[in-house]
Formats: sequence, structure tokens, C-alpha cells
Amino acid sequence: MTGSKGPVFAREPVFFVWFLTALIMLTSLPLTVQAAPRLQSTRGEKPVIVIDPGHGGENLGTTENGHEEKSMTMITARAMYEELLLYDNVEVYLTRTDDIDLDLGERAEFAASVNADFLFSIHYNASENHELFGAEIWISAFPPYNSYGYQFGCEFLAPLRDRGLFLRGIKTRLKSNGEDYYGIIREAAARNIPAAILEHCHVDHARDAEYCNTEDDLIQFGREDATAVAKYFGLKSSALDVDYSGYELAAASEHTAVSGTLRDDTPPDICQLEFVSTDYDTGLLTLSVTAADYDSPLLYYDYSMDGGLTYSPRQAWPESNALTGAYADIFTLNLEIPSGTCPEVILRAYNLFDASTESNAYQSPQFYLYGQDEEDTEASDPEVQEPAESAPPSPKNDTLTAGSDQAQEQEETSFLIFLLICLIIVLIVFLLVLVSQSITRRRRRLRRRR
Repeated sequence: MTGSKGPVFAREPVFFVWFLTALIMLTSLPLTVQAAPRLQSTRGEKPVIVIDPGHGGENLGTTENGHEEKSMTMITARAMYEELLLYDNVEVYLTRTDDIDLDLGERAEFAASVNADFLFSIHYNASENHELFGAEIWISAFPPYNSYGYQFGCEFLAPLRDRGLFLRGIKTRLKSNGEDYYGIIREAAARNIPAAILEHCHVDHARDAEYCNTEDDLIQFGREDATAVAKYFGLKSSALDVDYSGYELAAASEHTAVSGTLRDDTPPDICQLEFVSTDYDTGLLTLSVTAADYDSPLLYYDYSMDGGLTYSPRQAWPESNALTGAYADIFTLNLEIPSGTCPEVILRAYNLFDASTESNAYQSPQFYLYGQDEEDTEASDPEVQEPAESAPPSPKNDTLTAGSDQAQEQEETSFLIFLLICLIIVLIVFLLVLVSQSITRRRRRLRRRR
């Protein structure tokens, strides 16, 4: 039975699949990041940069996996500060140098007091269900600060992706009253200062752990942040022998927000599963995934093999790039189905703002039962066979037996239904015969009377 293919369940007609593929290709082409000069002008002859180590004092920030965010942000902010001091013709400040409490208004007020051109708030991330991973940056939703943040955000994220970190994008968020959601962005904008929140990675996810486990890791983030700032402001450094003057940034308009940064609460438009093949002897099931979001890139997916009762951890969507908007619109999903199960597979696609769409369900036509031949052979070998009383119960065999019992019950149920249908047909035929005979007798009586 190796390599056998089961029937296709919940499969769309071929024409529809072709049409769907063509539609996705036309509507989800990758965005190209065009080069352009910096939109923002500095207030004085040289840029004034304020670095804000997030949290501090009694505000610890996230403490997942033994981390303490307020200490992490200080290490990264100091490294960023020291690296930027190596550049020529620039002023750099820290909102705090000690472990003290500062509210968001005080941080923004300090930036205003030194006539800052930009405020960079340093952070590390964690998610409520510990399922998110990757780097992201939050900026203002309103021009011109949105475009300033976008141009810097591209420089912040690009090296992180080159290092292997997953990108969650350049994003905005609003309060119910329409203001910027994050206080440091809102407070800075109220003082005519652009601000951005730099979320370097998720400390509570295994995929990101390797990037933030040591002090050297945190220092490297700070140095990369400094390079992003230097590119944004076109700085040069005699000490580092680099010159970013004339460096071109991502294209944007000072008068309108970059559409890709604006929050989109609509879920992905398409999410479709198609059966490809299966091997009941090994448990390998191959499905094709077709998905698209016309407003933002797809970032993650997860899947269920029990009809949506439980789901796998989130996986990175193939070829996802939140900077360009690119992602694979079709990919192959290979699943290892446990023996003794009859899977019902559902996949969920997540976009830039974590809105999700659930696919159609693929229902397997039969149970996956494999590995029994080897066990039967081993059990029949007199050298390894043990008395039944001393043999410990095997969870795997119990699962297989349960699967076999369920399959047998399904067959018995189908047979009973078949017998019931046959009985109903026999009764209908019998009734038709009685009616026919009755009609015939009446006709004979009428003829005799005539």
C-alpha cells in the first residue's frame, strides 16, 4: 500500500483552482522598496538623537524565561549610544542612565529639552500565549511622523532579517479615540518629535532565544541600531571609516502615511487546502496550501489535525518578508500523521496584524494504521515472546487497537444502514404488489357486473 493515494475530499474544481492561482499572482505581487532621500530635516546643523532605554525602576518590563527587560534595554541602549558617539557631527543623549522610574511624558519632555530630532525607544518583546516570534517596529500613524518612522524602520529591520530574525513589520496602532496607541509615540508627537519603538525580538520564544541570551547579543543589537540611525541621518565616521552621507532610504511621502504600516483588522482573503498525496504505510500526508491577503503580507500559519480542537505552534509563512510584502501564495504542507488516527486537517493563515483566516477541512477517508507488521512478527518470535500476563500494556498498541475498533464500528454501522435500506425497499415493493393486486380485483368485479 506504499505510495497509495486516497480520494480527494473538499477539493475545488480544477478551473477554480487555476483561476484562484492567477488571481493571487496578480493581486499579491511583492512590493519593491524604492530608494529616495530622507524626508526629515534636522532642526539644527547636526542631528540630535535621544535613546530611551525602555522601562526602569519598578517597571521591570517582560520577565519571561528569566530575562529582565529593563536591564536588557539599558545594555542595548548604552551600546547604541557609544557606537553613535563614534560618528562625526552628531549629538546623542540617553533618557536614563540609571535604574530609575520615568513616565512616558518625562521621557518625551527630556527629548524636547535637548531639541531632539528623533526619539528611539529600546524594547524587547513577549506575547501573551508565547507563540509569536520576530522583530518589529512601531511608529506613528500620522504624517509626517509616519513616513519618518517608515524610512528609519526599513533600515532597522533589514540587518535583523539578514541575521536570521523573522520580521513582523513596520506597524501602527490606534486607540479607540483615533490617537496613536503607544504613549511614547503619542507624547513625542505632541512635542513635534518623531518616535519609534524598537522591538528587537521575543524573549519568550525558542526561535528568538539565540539572539538575546548573552550580553554580547544585546550589545550587537545596539550597534546595529546605531548603524541604522547613521544611515537614516546620513552620518559619517572617521573612527569607523564609513560614510553614509547621501545614503538613500525607502521612498515615502511626507504628506501621506505609508499604507502598508496602517493597521488592517480584516483577515486574509483566501486560505485553501488541497489533497496532493498520502502514504498510509508511513503516515505521510501531503497537502497544497493556497492563500492570499490583498492588504498585508502573510506572516504565520498553524494547523490542526483534529478538526480545530488543538493547533500546532505557529510557523513562519514560507518566503514571508514584511518589508517587501512578499510571501509564497502556494506551498506544500507535509504532515506526519500518528498511527491510529483519522485526521481532519485545518490550517489558519495570519497576516501582518495577526488576523487569521481558517481553511476548508481535509477529512481523511480512513485511519492511518502502520507499524503493525513489525510488531506482529516480533510477537510471534519465540525468542522474544513473553507470557501475556507479564507483558506491560503498550500505549501505541492501545491506540492502534482503538483505531481498529473504530474502523470496525464504522463498517458495522455501514452494514446495518445497508440492511435497513434493503428492508425499506422490500417493504415498498411489497406494498406496491398489494396495491396492484387490489386494483386488479376491483377491475374483475366491475367486468362481472357488466
